[in-house]
Amino acid sequence: MPKVRFYSLWISLACVIVFLLQSFISGFTDIFVLNKLSYFQPWRFITAIFLHGSLAHLIYNLFALILFGLILEKVIGSNRFLIVFFVSGVLANVVSVSVYPASLGASGAIMGVIGALAIVKPFMNVWAFGMIMPMSVAAILWIVGDVIGIFAPDNVGHIAHISGVVFGIIFGIIFRTNHEVRRKRHMIEVPEHILRRWEALYMGG
Repeated sequence: MPKVRFYSLWISLACVIVFLLQSFISGFTDIFVLNKLSYFQPWRFITAIFLHGSLAHLIYNLFALILFGLILEKVIGSNRFLIVFFVSGVLANVVSVSVYPASLGASGAIMGVIGALAIVKPFMNVWAFGMIMPMSVAAILWIVGDVIGIFAPDNVGHIAHISGVVFGIIFGIIFRTNHEVRRKRHMIEVPEHILRRWEALYMGG
């Protein structure tokens, strides 16, 4: 079983600390937020992941990150979880900066985690939308909600969400395929003539 280092909890703690810095240091957010300057200050593609626009935004993201992050870490391992989280988050920000004048938050990275988990554990039951449903169904509903949100403009980066979940799905397919290949390699193959002999001796075949 992959070793779990609880990176999702450490990332959550970092988000809380950064939010406190945002709250008490004037201009802190402007230095690290994702905007057109990101093309010349590429660290913003990463730092913007840890920023949040409000306490509600932070709490919602932390809930999803801790819940789904811990599960994904347990399934694919902490190192691979970091790859899914940061690569999905950064690539979602690359898409986002070409669409929105500015954005911030871990939502794109978290949607990447959700997308990967929906592939590696599609039938795992989760509580979403007020009911219990398979992880794959919940992910589809979240995607549909973001697609609808594109045509009903608000302050949510729906395109970044969709980008994140797409990259997460790609990672999920890669990790699930590799896991199935390793599992097949570890299967013990018994020669057919031995099986027939065993049947003749013990099964009266």
